[in-house]
Amino acid sequence: MRRSQPDDEAVIARDAGERQLLVRYHYEGDLRARETLIERFIPLARDLALRYRHTDEPLDDLTQVACMGLIKAIDRYEPGRGARFTSYAVPTILGELKRHFRDKGWALHVPRDLQERALAVGKASERLSTKLGRAPSVRELADEMSCSVEQVLEATEAATSYEATSLDAPAARSSEDDGAALVDLLGGHDYGYEMVESGDALATSWRDLSQLEQEVVRLRFTEDLTQREIGDRIGFSQMHVSRLLRRALGHMEEAAA
Repeated sequence: MRRSQPDDEAVIARDAGERQLLVRYHYEGDLRARETLIERFIPLARDLALRYRHTDEPLDDLTQVACMGLIKAIDRYEPGRGARFTSYAVPTILGELKRHFRDKGWALHVPRDLQERALAVGKASERLSTKLGRAPSVRELADEMSCSVEQVLEATEAATSYEATSLDAPAARSSEDDGAALVDLLGGHDYGYEMVESGDALATSWRDLSQLEQEVVRLRFTEDLTQREIGDRIGFSQMHVSRLLRRALGHMEEAAA
């Protein structure tokens, strides 16, 4: 249904008034016109900030960012181009909000396209929850956003990078963990350092073995031969092979200990 003629005239008059203020500011340097424009369009900036109210960012911070975008739009707008100011201001303010999330909102670096998808998943989840009366499934979110399930899962995983958790914060994973800090529940004893030291000691002791002892150890543990098979291979009796193994392993064990 078409608006009435008086409404159309009111819109035209309003646009003309805004354009006059912009001309006064940009061409005449009238700072009072700039202040009037800021006050007039603050509700627009606030409405755009409300689009991101589903995030964990405080609304006051988002409104402040949106107002900064509004000021940039006023300062950068060129009245001579003839375009409506709001057509230029809205993308500028939204760009400032998205830049805020990209540069300052995320605890870890996440690519911009993935950040935007994570925000879109959050908004789609809010819409579907209201519509369905329950939390939507991943498949329903994918259908709503016209993307794959993998892309929804990737965005959901990326959203966990938005805010970091302090290692000193209580974990509270179960009743047994109440009061325990997260740092107390992560990690454990790393035996790799001991293995490095033992490996270095074994390498040194291996070089101290005779060539015959090295060959006997290699045949036993690399080729998995029995002592009799080793004796047949090198031309010694099984008893002599046994003595060679005991002596070589004893030397290496002593070095490792």
